[in-house]
Formats: sequence, C-alpha cells, structure tokens
Amino acid sequence: MSATKSKTDTDLVVGLGATGLSIARYLRRHDANAIFYDSRKEPPGLEELEELFPDAELRLGDESLPKGVARVIASPGIPDSHALLKKARKKKLEIVSDIELFARESQKPFVAVTGSNGKSTVTTLLYHMCRAAGRETLAGGNLGEPALDLLAEEAPDVYVLELSSFQLQRTLDLPAQVALLLNVSPDHLDWHADEDEYRAAKYRVYDQAAAAVVNRADETAMERAARCGRVVTFGLDAPDADNFGIVEDEGEKYLACGEVLLLAVRDLALYGMHNQLNALAALAAGDLLGLDRSAMLQVLVEFAGLPHRMQFVARIGAVDYINDSKATNVAAAVASVNSVEGMLVLIAGGIGKGGDFSALAEAIEGKLRGAVLIGEDAEKIARALDTVMPVHFADSMESAVHMAADCAESDDTVLLAPACASFDQYDNYMARGDAFVAAVEGLKR
Repeated sequence: MSATKSKTDTDLVVGLGATGLSIARYLRRHDANAIFYDSRKEPPGLEELEELFPDAELRLGDESLPKGVARVIASPGIPDSHALLKKARKKKLEIVSDIELFARESQKPFVAVTGSNGKSTVTTLLYHMCRAAGRETLAGGNLGEPALDLLAEEAPDVYVLELSSFQLQRTLDLPAQVALLLNVSPDHLDWHADEDEYRAAKYRVYDQAAAAVVNRADETAMERAARCGRVVTFGLDAPDADNFGIVEDEGEKYLACGEVLLLAVRDLALYGMHNQLNALAALAAGDLLGLDRSAMLQVLVEFAGLPHRMQFVARIGAVDYINDSKATNVAAAVASVNSVEGMLVLIAGGIGKGGDFSALAEAIEGKLRGAVLIGEDAEKIARALDTVMPVHFADSMESAVHMAADCAESDDTVLLAPACASFDQYDNYMARGDAFVAAVEGLKR
C-alpha cells in the first residue's frame, strides 16, 4: 500500500477490525476513495484490505489528519476523544458511523434495537419471529454481520439491527420503522465522556422512529418516544390495553397483551426474569411490525437463548451451573442475580470499566453463599460486597469453578456473572464463557 498517496473528496476510515473492513467493502462497492487508519501495527484484516484497496494509503499509528479528507467514518470502538476525531471536528469534517451510512442507503424498513442489556437476545428473537411469520429478514449491526455487509445481500422484507451506544452516538439519521430501547444503566464510561452522554446516545434511537417500544419503568424513554407515531410499552407489571406485561391468573403467571393471556411464563424457553422482559419487548416490536402472534409465541417456546447469556451448562451434585459471561457490566450482573431463585455462589471480576459495584452488593444480599473473584478489579468488587459470606480470589477460571463448587450446597446455583469486561484475562466474553463451560465439564471427570 502507498504510504504517501492522498486524494480529494476522500473518506478517512478510522479503525479496522470487523466494522472497519465492512466499511471498506461498502466503499469499494461505491468506487470511493479512502484512506485507512488504525493504531495497531498489525491490525486484523490487512490482507483483505489490500485486496480491496491495493493503492490506498494506510496509516498505522500516524494520528495526523491527511489532506483532502472530506468525511471521517469511525469504527464503534474509537472514542470521540481520539486525537484524529478531535482534529476532524476542529476542521468541521463530517464524522459518521457505519449505521449512518446504512440508514442513508437502505430502501427497506428496519428495526433498531438497543439497551444496556438484553439487546442481542431481543435482536435474535425478533429475527426468528419475523422469519417464523414469513418475512424475509436479515439481522446484524452490533451482533453478527456488520450492518453495511447486509446491504450487499438481496434486500429482505425487514432488517433487524442491534445498535450500541457507540454507533448511536455518531448516527444522526435513523428513521427506523420500530425503535426499541430495553433499558439504560451506566456502562462504557471508559468510552463516553460521562453517564449523561451515554444515556443521551441510547435515547437517540427514538428521535426519528415511526413507532417505539418502551420500557414503561423508564420515564425518560416514555418522554422521548412520545414523538413517535405509535408507542407500545412493556414491563413486568400488568399492562393496559395494547401494551405488554405479566398477568397472574389462578396462581399462574402469563405474558400478556392487555387482558389477553399469551403464554405461561413457565412455557418460556428463556431462563430468568430479565428474559421475560426481553420476550415482552420482542412481542411488542413484532406486534408493531404486524407479525402473526402464534408464530411469535412458537419462537418463545423454542428459543432457549444465546450462548453466554444465562446459559444453563450442567447440574452436578445437585448444583446448577449458569454461564452469563455476557454480563459485562454491573446492571447485567444484577439482572442475572435477580433471575436466580435460591442461594448462589457468584463468580465475578475482570475490568470494571468504571462501574459502581454497590448495586451488585445490594442484589446478592440474603442470597449469596459465597463469591469467587477473578481479574483486575477483584479487590474492588470485594470491598463493595463487604459481606460476612466467604470471598475467595482465583487466578484462573478453572480454579474459580473448583472454589465455587466447594462453596455450593444442595440446590444452589453457581453463577458466572462477571459484572466486568474480560480483556484483562481473555480475548472476549465468549472466550471467558467457554473457559467456564470447560471448567464445569471438568468437574464431571
């Protein structure tokens, strides 16, 4: 690749990896000029990038702003505080996300799904619900295929996009047919300037949506969604007409729309109370899309969830082992804890991303048999727990699982809900969850 070449009306792509390469493929399809930047000396996907743009300028670690750049397309992992983005703003250059480009080009309706927790599960549920109802559907974004790669496929009836706060922060135009915000709790404070900025990014999902699905426990979301043409709410309480919630009838709890009982909670394949909320949110979005209810309910009976999200691993010695490695922030771990009935042994720890662990301490009060802590912020979590229950420290997942098994009593649950990112010990939360599963499987031998 050229080290000096510069062109007028050129896009500067900041950050490679999966999204950066999808942006490169998109620009290639549009025969656009591009310069590529990454802070790493050997970023992933260099070989593919060279095939796509053999003559393009590649800047590795060079944070000077190239001449001739008309627009900056930033990958989600690049924070607004990055030197290149600061220089671009000073020059009043347009800075966009891949989702902005998707929304400008897509000719088909799309659903935008976001939230601090649960968005991958709901995105997947909606995808299966749409397909079960006979709609050609593509899903991606923050989950699975990058959004711009979806545009290279034959256009479906509907897209379902999972969106992160990073993507929403840089997306001004998002005319979703349905916008869905599951919940908002402090997260990614190592990326966003503060909690207010993080929340503002999440609520942006409603700004141009035709219809909205809203957690009725969130007053701010209710206010922001009021501008949408139609609003449907969900929650764990009994719903008003045309909204979704939980209704108890003769001692049995049901997912319901108004007074209409849809599905007994015990028939839901997903585990945990927070997944009841996820199911209700997906039903609300499906209703707004006009999906057949019986098809949606069949998906809820069959879909047991994604790996590393309250995944049942095994029952060994009358103890259940649950993998929720995707609980990478405090709110997600609290939801995990609240979904477990009875006493539990908690495995937690990693990189806390500036999170406040006091809420986790409150959630486990009265139901903690013991805690096994791992990773960089183990001591910080231990101070927050401040409990008379045993707290152990482990230097590996295998050791952590063995310690947890020793703590657990009959009918307890050993729960991996880290409340932290994994990058101090693992490549990602999936690798951490796989290590937990392997360690649990090792208990059988």
